[in-house]
Amino acid sequence: MSRFAHPAGDRHAEPPAHERPPLAPADLNRINPTIWPRTSGRVDGALTIGDVDVRELVREHGTPLYVLDEHDVRSRMRDYATAFAGSEVHYAGKAFLCKEVVRWLRDEGLGLDVASGGELAVALSVGFPPERITLHGNNKSVAELTRALEAGIGHIVVDSYEEIARLGFLADRHGKRPKVMVRVTTGVEAHTHEFIATAHDDQKFGLSLSSGAAAEAVRRILALPSLELVGLHSHIGSQIVDTAGFEVAARRLATLLVQIKAEHDVLLPELDLGGGYGIAYIEGDEAPDIKQIADSLREIVAKVCTDAGLPVPRLTVEPGRTIVGPGGITLYEVGTVKDVEGLRTYVSVDGGMSDNLRTALYGADYTAVLASRESSAEPMLSRVVGKHCESGDIVVRDCFLPADLAPGDLIAVAATGAYCRSMAHNYNYLPKPAVVAVADGEARVIVRGETEDDLLRGQL
Repeated sequence: MSRFAHPAGDRHAEPPAHERPPLAPADLNRINPTIWPRTSGRVDGALTIGDVDVRELVREHGTPLYVLDEHDVRSRMRDYATAFAGSEVHYAGKAFLCKEVVRWLRDEGLGLDVASGGELAVALSVGFPPERITLHGNNKSVAELTRALEAGIGHIVVDSYEEIARLGFLADRHGKRPKVMVRVTTGVEAHTHEFIATAHDDQKFGLSLSSGAAAEAVRRILALPSLELVGLHSHIGSQIVDTAGFEVAARRLATLLVQIKAEHDVLLPELDLGGGYGIAYIEGDEAPDIKQIADSLREIVAKVCTDAGLPVPRLTVEPGRTIVGPGGITLYEVGTVKDVEGLRTYVSVDGGMSDNLRTALYGADYTAVLASRESSAEPMLSRVVGKHCESGDIVVRDCFLPADLAPGDLIAVAATGAYCRSMAHNYNYLPKPAVVAVADGEARVIVRGETEDDLLRGQL
């Protein structure tokens, strides 16, 4: 049954509040600056990003198409560098990584977190300073650790006893002494989806604080002369819009820092509170102010360490979504428009879960607008769906689009810069779309779109 359909036997019953349709916006043509890229607007009715008309982009590059506002992304990098001056800001590359974004990071002075050998290869391929790279991952291979050691990356965040032993052996064999941090699961409940909450004990990441596993990891690292323990790491989840959880996590990490000082007479100089800060996806969403985040986190760390009688360690944060998410949009062409029994209208586009898995994976919400023109038609409760052979192939679960929407129109979906291209796949043999960067009226491809030849190339 549709989440907006009435229960059987009571077609006039009022649905629960969480199942009621969203309210139609007053202006379907509005481009909310909280949700859309900083340079977005409308010219002659059409959506523009970076002073480039999206219709021109589609004529040149086709659809689906990822569009990244270079000024938006770079300005957010600078915002973080300014707000966290005196601390370390490492961009979480898993959000979206390509050579050009790495160049932007290098230019703007940020560090980079990578979670695989492939992400590390992207960074090294354009000469990103290895000392500004941190390697994450719950199952780093021998090859990945070896590559990190040979490159001389700045930090490796260890995630298990096995990894400590593996890294210690490899470091000794290669004559290296890497700086390492222990990833600690602090038991903090992040108010987010189960699949993106990462600090509770019953999940794959980190070493539990409450069970004593994290303290044991510290003992094992300190016993290995080939490893240099420099700090603790915590990441409580993603799409978090307040700092309350970070305060609880910092306090719990401080108890471990005290224990380490008492047991080993060691003061660790670094504390990494991870990232996970949220962005606005739909009307009413909160978009936390970066300076307020920075001031709050610094105050939290200073207070908890002072309360524990510890010197204040150097703080590191790992934003990803908040840097690249708001500056990205995805363009689609409408294929079919189907009204379903008066419940809603299904708007099918030429992409779907292969270029944006987040809605199907954990129910993410998005904002969509008619991008190729303006319309004065009545609002139409819509569900934007893809062309894949899955009923769960949904791009935007609930939104209002104009009732005169027709095949051939262009739809833009906001805030797709993070976790869309990086999670893209080839289900039903759809090629992955290109990524185009726009700035000052110019557009250039920074990731080439796949072709059918690309899909067939690896087959024998």
